Amino acid sequence: GASKWDIREKVWDYLEASGLAEFPRPVHRRIPNFKGSHQACCSVKELDAFNRAREIKVDPDKPLEGVRLAALQARKTLLVPTPRLRTGLFNKIVPPSGATKEILRICATSQGIKEYSVPVGLDGKARVDLVVVGSVAVSEKGWRIGKGEGYADMEYAMMVSMGAVQADTPVITIVHDCQVVDIAEELLDDHDLTVDYILTPTRTIKTDCKRPKPQGIIWHKVSYEMLGKIPILKTLRYREKQAGKDVTLQDEHSDLANADTPAALNEKAMAENTRPQAAVGSAQIGQHDVESDSLNPRLEGSGMITTVYVGNIPPSVRVSELKCALREFHATPLRLNWQGAQHRAFLDYKDKATAESAVSSLKGLSLGGNTLRVELAKNQRNKGQVEINSQK
Repeated sequence: GASKWDIREKVWDYLEASGLAEFPRPVHRRIPNFKGSHQACCSVKELDAFNRAREIKVDPDKPLEGVRLAALQARKTLLVPTPRLRTGLFNKIVPPSGATKEILRICATSQGIKEYSVPVGLDGKARVDLVVVGSVAVSEKGWRIGKGEGYADMEYAMMVSMGAVQADTPVITIVHDCQVVDIAEELLDDHDLTVDYILTPTRTIKTDCKRPKPQGIIWHKVSYEMLGKIPILKTLRYREKQAGKDVTLQDEHSDLANADTPAALNEKAMAENTRPQAAVGSAQIGQHDVESDSLNPRLEGSGMITTVYVGNIPPSVRVSELKCALREFHATPLRLNWQGAQHRAFLDYKDKATAESAVSSLKGLSLGGNTLRVELAKNQRNKGQVEINSQK
C-alpha cells in the first residue's frame, strides 16, 4: 500500500499540475495553500465549536490565514505556535487598540505574527478551546497526514502536557477537496493527531473520529537532537520527571541496556559531583545578597574558569530549585553565586567548552513562569571572578 510519503507527493503533484496551488509555491514540502482556502476558512464561523471558543490556537500556515482573521474579528484570543518551537510554545497575537480591518488583516498574516505577537510562557495558563491545524492529506474518518516534520503532533502533545487542551477539545483542519483521500489506518501512529472537522471550499465534514488523540508527549520517541531543537521540551520533561513520570528518551534505551556506557558513567559522575557536601555561606557585597556555593574550592585558582550568567529569575524561585534544574540538565557548575534579590545567578565552569555546553543545555529553561536568560557572562576575569555590575 501507499506510504505517508507517497500520499503527500501525490497531493502536492496534483495541486501543482491542476493549477489549484497558490502562493507560496511550489507547495511541495509545505502545508499547501490552494485556490478557495479563504472560502473554506470562512465556513468556520458556522461551527458551534468556533462560536463557543474563547481561546483558539491556529497554525501559522498560509491556507489558515482566513481562520486567524475570523478569530481576531470575533475578538477571540488567538494563539499561534512559536516558529519551529525555538523559544517557547505559543505566541499570542495582540492587535493594537482600535485596530482597523486592514490592521487585523495584517495581524492574521505571517508578517503580523512577527509584528503583533507576544510570547506566552509555560505558566501562562493557556486554556485552548479549539485547535486548527494544516494538513497535506486527511481522510473523512479524521486521519491526518502533515508535511512530515511532526511539529503539529508535537505541539498538541505539549499542550496536553501543560494542561492547555482536554480530551474533548475539537480539532479542525482546512484543506482543498482533493486533499480528502483514503488513508489506511495502519499508517497511523499513536503520536499522530486526528481531526474532528474538515473544512473544504465546498463541504464541512464532521468526522466522528473515535481514535483517541495523543495523551501527552511520548518521551521514548523523543531524541536528544529534538530536545536540542525544541528547548521548551526540556522544561516539560523536567516537570514530568518531577511528577514521577517515565521520561526516558529514545536514545537512552540503549544506554540503559549497558550501565557502563559513557553516558551512564557521566550520570554517575554528575551525581557524585552534586552531593550536598559544599560549604554554603552568605556574604554581603554592597547591597547584594549573595549565596556562594563552591563545589570545588581548589579549582578557584586555576585561571581557566568560565562564568555563565543566568538572569530573569522570578522572585518566587529558590536557589534549591535552580540547583535541582542544573543537575537535571547535566549543567552542574563548580560554584554557584546566587543573587536572588537581583533575579540572577552566576555559574562557574572549569573551562569555556563546559560553560558553552551548559548554556546550550539550559537554553529555553523556564522556572517559576519565566524563561531564564542564559549566556556567557560578559566580563570574564581570571580565577572565575565576575564583576557584579557587568550585567544589567
